[in-house]
Amino acid sequence: MSEYLLPAAIFLSELCVVTLTTVRLIAVARGLKRAAALIGFVEVTIWLFIIGQVMGRLTDPLCWLAYAGGFTLGNYLGVAIDEKLALGTVLVRLITPRHPADLLAALKAANYGVTSQDAHGANGPVRVVLTVVQRKELPQVLGLIQRHEPTGFYAVEELQTAARGVFPLRSRGVLTGVFRAARPADVLAAK
Repeated sequence: MSEYLLPAAIFLSELCVVTLTTVRLIAVARGLKRAAALIGFVEVTIWLFIIGQVMGRLTDPLCWLAYAGGFTLGNYLGVAIDEKLALGTVLVRLITPRHPADLLAALKAANYGVTSQDAHGANGPVRVVLTVVQRKELPQVLGLIQRHEPTGFYAVEELQTAARGVFPLRSRGVLTGVFRAARPADVLAAK
């Protein structure tokens, strides 16, 4: 039984390290410096333990298989955690040949900032609709697009930063204290 204890510890440690690495890289990409630094500290502390154990037992196939298995599952788990946390801000761009009046009204009613402009596409005139939202809000926005412009083309892009826009206030979450909806008084005071 004790012969499996070290491989199990190696597996769990590497699982934690790679999961933390994935989340740390996502934090870095989203500009979350403090979170990335804290995660990095924990990550390297665990890594130092595990690499010492693996290097001392390279002839034991259970140890290096446990290391490889932890690495593999850690990647999967890190991405799954990123999907659950949904950190960051995205730009949603919709291109449609119709005037999307219903969609514009629905986005504004949900307190999303929205920009709409005329453009010319491959097959003639189109309307381009842009909105910047938190990733946590993306399913709601895509639901509005599917409901009001189901044949429109849309793309979602990650944003590094966004400021001075109209963002819906939520009682809890990333938006509170980071972004707030621009109110007419704020805009006038800034001029």
